[in-house]
Amino acid sequence: MNGRRAKYSAMLLLVVGSVLALLAATQPWFSIQLTDTANHASTITVAGSVAAPALTALALAGLALTAALAIAGPVFRIVLALLGVLLGVSVLISAITAVSDAVRAAASAITTATGVAGDASLRRLVHSVDIQFWPWLAVVAGVLIILASAAVVVFSRFWPGPSRKYQTRFAGEDGRPAADVLGESAELAEPDQPTGKGGEEPAVPDTAEPDDDTPGEPRALDRDTAIDSWDELTRGDDPTR
Repeated sequence: MNGRRAKYSAMLLLVVGSVLALLAATQPWFSIQLTDTANHASTITVAGSVAAPALTALALAGLALTAALAIAGPVFRIVLALLGVLLGVSVLISAITAVSDAVRAAASAITTATGVAGDASLRRLVHSVDIQFWPWLAVVAGVLIILASAAVVVFSRFWPGPSRKYQTRFAGEDGRPAADVLGESAELAEPDQPTGKGGEEPAVPDTAEPDDDTPGEPRALDRDTAIDSWDELTRGDDPTR
C-alpha cells in the first residue's frame, strides 16, 4: 500500500470520526415523556452534551491527536495511535452507556425541569423515552476512531518521512549534518600538493617585501609628524620650510 495514501487515509478517517462525535454531542439524544402533572412540562429534550458529558472533550482530543500524528516521528506515531484506540473506546463507552440507561443519563435534565431528585423518584416520573438518531452516530464515530488508530499502528511504518524543507540547509541525502557534508566536499576539492625530488616539498620562492630603506620608495611619515604638520597648517605656517 502506498505510504502517503495510507497516511492521509488514516488521518482523514480520524478527523471524520472526531467531527461526527463532536456533531453528535451538540444534538438532542433523548425525548422523554413524563407523567402528567401540573408542576412540570410533559416532554424533555436531552442533548448529547448532557447525556454524555465527556463526549465533547473526547472529540476535541481526537482532532488534536490528528494534528500531532501529522508531525510525529515513527515511534511517537505508535504511542499516539494507541491513545487513539483508547479515545475511540471511550467514545463508544460514553454513547452506549447513555443509550443503555437513558433515564440515568438524563437525570440532571429531568431534575432541572421538575425539581425532583433521586433515581427511584425520577424513574416514576418518566412515562417513555424516545431515542434519537444522534447517539448511534456517536457509536459510529467511536468505531471510526478505533479503526483509524488501528490503521496507524499497522501502516505507519510505510508512511513517508518528514519534508526536507525542515532539514538543515545543505544537509546530505543520508541525513548527515551540513558541516560533515561541506567538510567532505572540501577535502575532495582540495588538489594534491606537488612534492619535490625524494618526497620533499618544493622550495617556495622568497617573496619577502623589500627593505624600507630601498631607494626610490618614500618613507611614510609617522603619526606625530603628520599631526604636527596639520597643526602648523592650522596656524597658517608652512610645514615645508
